[in-house]
Amino acid sequence: MIRRAAWAGQFYEYSAEDLRRSIEECFLSRLGPGRLPSVPEKRTGQVLGIVSPHAGYVYSGPGAANAFCALAEDGLPRVAVIIGPKHRYGGADVAVDTSEAWATPLGTVAVDQETCQAILQRAPFAEADPSAHAQEHSLEVQVPFLQFVGGEAVSIAPIAVGLPPYGGTARIARELGLAIADAIRDRDAVVIASTDLTHYESETSAKEKDSLAIAAIENLDAEDLLKTVSSHGISMCGAVPTAVAIEACRALGASRAELLSYFSSGETTGDHSSVVAYGALKIVRG
Repeated sequence: MIRRAAWAGQFYEYSAEDLRRSIEECFLSRLGPGRLPSVPEKRTGQVLGIVSPHAGYVYSGPGAANAFCALAEDGLPRVAVIIGPKHRYGGADVAVDTSEAWATPLGTVAVDQETCQAILQRAPFAEADPSAHAQEHSLEVQVPFLQFVGGEAVSIAPIAVGLPPYGGTARIARELGLAIADAIRDRDAVVIASTDLTHYESETSAKEKDSLAIAAIENLDAEDLLKTVSSHGISMCGAVPTAVAIEACRALGASRAELLSYFSSGETTGDHSSVVAYGALKIVRG
């Protein structure tokens, strides 16, 4: 069973040629890293995870490029565990996709069944549920960037999380993060958290609120991130997936996260009165 791209032609370009050109432009953008990544032959393993936005590429693509540039220039992993929020109802609250592969205009990416099963075995509240992924964009939009930097060399383990950032979710985030860490500890793997930050507020308000969430991420404090998002009403859609990634990376030896870029949709639309904000970070050891 192959998961077909649901958002090609909407969040990103439909044809392979146009999509590849669009991703290149994201890397070369003034908001991106300003270069195409140079991938070393051997992975250093300093980058344990990244946080990447998931809006349409015209809006958030340069932010994703910053995150994937950091990942690629550390050397390609064999597996990427991608954790994103569910924007739609239906399916398991913690859904692992065990499809054979995911297809995008750039080709297919294999789903690493061994990693998915290892996570499912260690997290009894998680379920194998491809249906929860069928129309979800938060994980799909990460895959073409992964293909661009890694071709078919990197397989994926997709996890969609439909839990709010309050009411005991910190415990579940920690348990899922520890399950992921245990599942990939002896594998060549990274963790990718997919999230946008504040939605539909002024750029001034967004920066003020998002600085609090970003500080919690930089400190690798998953519980503080969830408390901050809840208490300050920060409309960060992937707060829980990001908390999961923090817990997993901490368990694997991460010591800090580093902000790579922060900007808003106002950079594209020119409207700074109501924006969606995007942050890119890398989570590193040492």
